[in-house]
Amino acid sequence: MKRLFLLIATGLLLASAPAAADDVTPVPAVIPDGVTIGGVVVGGLAPDVATTTVQEQFDAPIELAIAGTRVSVTPDVLGASAVVDKAIQRALVAPPNTAVPLGVALTSGAIADFVAKLAQRVDRAAADSKLSLRPLRPWLSPEHVGRKLDQRRAVRDINVAITSVVRGELRLAVKTVKPTVTRRNFGAVIVIRRGSNRLLLYRGMKYQRFFAVATGQQQYPTPLGRFRIVVKWRNPWWYPPNSPWAKGQQPVPPGPNNPLGTRWMGLSAPGVGIHGTPSDGSIGYSVSHGCIRMHIPQAEWLFNHVAIGTTVFIVSA
Repeated sequence: MKRLFLLIATGLLLASAPAAADDVTPVPAVIPDGVTIGGVVVGGLAPDVATTTVQEQFDAPIELAIAGTRVSVTPDVLGASAVVDKAIQRALVAPPNTAVPLGVALTSGAIADFVAKLAQRVDRAAADSKLSLRPLRPWLSPEHVGRKLDQRRAVRDINVAITSVVRGELRLAVKTVKPTVTRRNFGAVIVIRRGSNRLLLYRGMKYQRFFAVATGQQQYPTPLGRFRIVVKWRNPWWYPPNSPWAKGQQPVPPGPNNPLGTRWMGLSAPGVGIHGTPSDGSIGYSVSHGCIRMHIPQAEWLFNHVAIGTTVFIVSA
């Protein structure tokens, strides 16, 4: 009997050994008052309720505003997922009124890929002013500015926004792309009226000055169409062209007897140019071999006011 009592007593002692664990602080059943996770108030909530609340808030779409357009995108499309469980664990043991951050896992490159696709919808190239003739005067279409999404800044701003559960509208920066050619900065335009032997100079659509000229005779007419100045020479040499009327003639160096005067503005029409002439009496008539002749001082003035690339319209009027 005495031995049995000791075994029971020992058993009782062994059974009561775990009671030492009473010194461990128990995990609270609810999150302390005033605690927030990523800006979401979770104080006083049980862990499961807090988890659902934070997850639903995080999964809400991000509202993007771009150049007057609004786009909604959910975090999963951006390759983002919230690490809610760890935030809940921290919140449970945090002091009251603590702001607990929410960890966010991001898929590398997902936001950049989304922004690149967004840019394809947003970006718009600038439109330069285009030149035409309506009907005998230069006309320039209105230019239009373009726009370009600042992709690097957009990726940065979305990265910042997605780590916050409570989000406002996010405005993405768009750069203005200015056109290169405008009505205001368009350069010189020449209109040659072959029938009336007149050369009119415009600055864009604005009339500037006119000159009497000589144009091609019936056998060698000045060509009609749209051309441009491709070369400018001071004090040019004259070389006889490969044409019956110039057969047997020799090159003429610069000087008072040079058929080209002192300035040559060659056009994209082969062998045709605007130049001065020592034959002042030919001005106003259709007597040249296809070129446009001018008084030498006027050709020198025009030479200084046009550039290579200047458009030249030649019309029959």
